[in-house]
Amino acid sequence: MSATAVAEFEGVSKVYRVGLLRRSPVQAVADVTFRVEAGEVFGLLGPNRAGKTTLVKLLLALCRPTAGRVTRLGRPADDAATLARVGYVHENPAFPRYWDAAGLLEYYGAMTLLDEPTVRRRAGELLQRVGLSDRCREPINGFSKGMVQRLALAQALLNDPDLLVLDEPAEGLDLLGRRLVHEVIGERRKQGRTVILVSHALSDVAALCDRVAVLVGGRLNFLGPLASLTAGARPLEQAVQELYAGAVA
Repeated sequence: MSATAVAEFEGVSKVYRVGLLRRSPVQAVADVTFRVEAGEVFGLLGPNRAGKTTLVKLLLALCRPTAGRVTRLGRPADDAATLARVGYVHENPAFPRYWDAAGLLEYYGAMTLLDEPTVRRRAGELLQRVGLSDRCREPINGFSKGMVQRLALAQALLNDPDLLVLDEPAEGLDLLGRRLVHEVIGERRKQGRTVILVSHALSDVAALCDRVAVLVGGRLNFLGPLASLTAGARPLEQAVQELYAGAVA
């Protein structure tokens, strides 16, 4: 692995065992190989059940590959030491609903090994940034889906991560919230940080990502700049639909 690769999947396969006594195998991803370079905004595209979430879980060591190798920030993915340098937004964030936003960020900040004054300062700045400073002492159970999504973004940025993984970060957000996500990703790029964006929103991926990987049926069907799919003035939606159907033009 090169010194610049922030994430790498090398011949990765993952088989889940389901059903009675877990005897039925389900292939989630098969022989996937690609790398994400430092400072890159990298997109993961694919239809439902394509294997995108499985790759994210493998990268974050939430599960282990059946075959192949996954590395994160220069170390094997199961090396927990690098997790403090990662930020992650789940597509459906689930926080303790009886906590308030400020308390939640302070709790997660302690888990990242930041000192308490830094956590408090960063939490205040980020709550202001995501538009929640006026609601920071209210229980999360009174928050809308968009507010929870904004809080998740703040939590993911709390440790100023070298690698930011965003799984459908604009889900439930209004136009201002979507613009905020775009701004954050742009800022990370300017700072030389790395972002992995999982999204079904082609317009967002096309506007933000340097390269994309398209997964279909658990296999890598395309890897490269999204703009290369639109040669000959072919609409992007058409090109991606063809990939999803397994037809690589």
